[in-house]
Amino acid sequence: MRLNAKTVTNSLPPHKIIGVAVIWNDHEQILIDRRLPKGVMGGLWEFPGGKIEPGETIEECIQREIREELGIGIEVGKHLITIDHTYTHLRVTLTVHHCRLITGVPQPIECDEICWVYLDDLENYTFPQANSQIIAALKQEVVTVNAKTNN
Repeated sequence: MRLNAKTVTNSLPPHKIIGVAVIWNDHEQILIDRRLPKGVMGGLWEFPGGKIEPGETIEECIQREIREELGIGIEVGKHLITIDHTYTHLRVTLTVHHCRLITGVPQPIECDEICWVYLDDLENYTFPQANSQIIAALKQEVVTVNAKTNN
């Protein structure tokens, strides 16, 4: 079969830009949520967030998605990592920020369940493949901070 530009373009999976929150509480725990069992990657754990809407900044996207999905207000902080990942069915760009819980008590509004976990315990949960880079970036950041503190 001969491929032309149109064939190649049409064969690429859809691309979604996603704002992702690493939400910290006062106990140094991170909020994760479990995807609903039905659907793509159902039942896997993830860092909360969602698709950016036209005209939105990534920070506005993260705040809106967290309010809709978990019913809480957050402060979006420092950028952690941006990840480009291709699954068989989807291409994603995850822009990940540290966030802090400001108001409310998290509720699993658009997910199956939620859980506050320590960084070292994240390996006990099954995440989508792209999320492994977020976990690695978090761990590397802790190593870097500890190295600076000890010098």
